[in-house]
Amino acid sequence: MPTVSPQILPILMLFASNVFMTFAWYGHLKFKQSPLVLIILASWGIAFFEYWLAVPANRWGSAVYSAAQLKTMQEVITLVVFAAFSTLYLKEPLAWNHALGFLLIAGGAFLIFHKW
Repeated sequence: MPTVSPQILPILMLFASNVFMTFAWYGHLKFKQSPLVLIILASWGIAFFEYWLAVPANRWGSAVYSAAQLKTMQEVITLVVFAAFSTLYLKEPLAWNHALGFLLIAGGAFLIFHKW
């Protein structure tokens, strides 16, 4: 049975957890007519699965990455997932200023991972 390397597994798990969290936080924007209490409960239910992925991803990832690297990965992954979600699910276009902002964040991520 193939195994996933300890460098890749946390990244895959963080991607999956971010999909859940993005739907928990923003998926309800298509259902503005639904009662807020129902939206909150549904979001908590979705976020439960996010935690089942994010917590072990960070625990196992800490064996090969620093906390700063894990957090940086989380933020970059969050932006990638949100950009896809925003355009595909919410049908909100991304503009040049979004791309530039993401590029600047990617530059910050480079600095976190670069060995000086």
